[in-house]
Amino acid sequence: MAVTGAKWAAAPAFLGANDSKNDRIAIGCIGMGGMGCGDSHLASAFGDIIALCDVDTRRYEAAKAAFQNLGFAKDAECYQDYRKLLDRKDVDVVIHASPDHWHTKINLDALQAGKDIYTEKPLTLTIDEGKKLCKAVKETNRVVQTGTQQRSDAGFQTAVELVRNKRIGELKQVWVSLPFFSTRGGPYLKEDVPAELDWDVYQGQAPLHDYNVNRTHSSFRWWYEYAGGILTDWGNHHMDIAQWGMDCELTGPISVEARALYPNEGREHHFNTPDRFFSKMQYANGVEMLFFGAAAPIGAEDTYASDDKIAWLYGKDVPDEIPTYNRDGILFIGDRGRVFVNRGGAYGRPVEQLADNPFKSSDWRVIPSNNHMGNFFDAVRTRAVPVAPVDIEHRSVSTCHLANISIRLGGRKLQWNPDKEEFVGDAEANEMLTRPQRSPYQF
Repeated sequence: MAVTGAKWAAAPAFLGANDSKNDRIAIGCIGMGGMGCGDSHLASAFGDIIALCDVDTRRYEAAKAAFQNLGFAKDAECYQDYRKLLDRKDVDVVIHASPDHWHTKINLDALQAGKDIYTEKPLTLTIDEGKKLCKAVKETNRVVQTGTQQRSDAGFQTAVELVRNKRIGELKQVWVSLPFFSTRGGPYLKEDVPAELDWDVYQGQAPLHDYNVNRTHSSFRWWYEYAGGILTDWGNHHMDIAQWGMDCELTGPISVEARALYPNEGREHHFNTPDRFFSKMQYANGVEMLFFGAAAPIGAEDTYASDDKIAWLYGKDVPDEIPTYNRDGILFIGDRGRVFVNRGGAYGRPVEQLADNPFKSSDWRVIPSNNHMGNFFDAVRTRAVPVAPVDIEHRSVSTCHLANISIRLGGRKLQWNPDKEEFVGDAEANEMLTRPQRSPYQF
């Protein structure tokens, strides 16, 4: 038996459908790629899209044409500079889906402009950025929802409730496995910059590089200059659920040790994030987390990794099934059972037993939400805290950043103080809580 949630693209009826036209929420959308267009489409059920923005004008032109065919955003103004969109006093809400290295800067500017924000994950590029963002949200008292949609899915909610209510006994270990995406690719050499793209602005705080299309749009996440690879891209989703079930939403591990394999290691102009990694983390409550990339699906194997490298990656005392484990999701292991959950649903004997042994009125339950975008707009209207607020999602992605830092330090085991949000006795690691920012895009 599996518990599954609604389809991701489903949008309910507009909240407050009896409101007059003048009461409709006005929406501005920044970043018109695949996720930006998808988020904007969902948002259109809750307000009027009046502005679109992308540093690549081809993106906002294509988005506007598609939206017009769907019957909305017909009068939306388009901008290449997001600051002009934020200057508009009639924009109430921002739907934000830029590349990762622009997330925090745009979110901070939107907060200062008095906007509520639905922002895509991963929430930040660095841990220091997350601390700044949490502070700014508190100071401005704006509503910010992170696009970790799994929080509003019934399967994930059920799994978390089962674990938090000890239906698997005392939680001992959690496996967080991410889907496999090969980062083999390159060399990606200099190309002419399209006239429609402001390449300098696209790079923003990141170091300058020659333009290549594979540094933009959906491929940006495989470069450390702009993102954190699969560890933060999918990691923000699954780590969020793991720490939710662990009752560690506002803290993090106390130690982390991570290693990774790079298919393009040492090759210039190639993707530079890993596609295989393995990490062990310890939490103050005694739970151990294994955070790793799932094995490649059958037929998609990449043979660059030797047996010696695989042995080094996983180390000793690892469950036998981990090196060949090819499911993405979260596995909670207790002393009396297991629950596994991913976007296919929640599985395990505790799930199967729910029909005859439902939750009690005294049990801990999640805050109800069956539509992530709808929950955001409901919070905008009521000023309530949304289900994926920045203080929680900062901690989720911080744990992913911690693994990346250990990886980039050669697999060094690091001690972490989650209260102070700093490494213990490791100045080099603490320097990696932030990154150098290119002028004039620093913040």
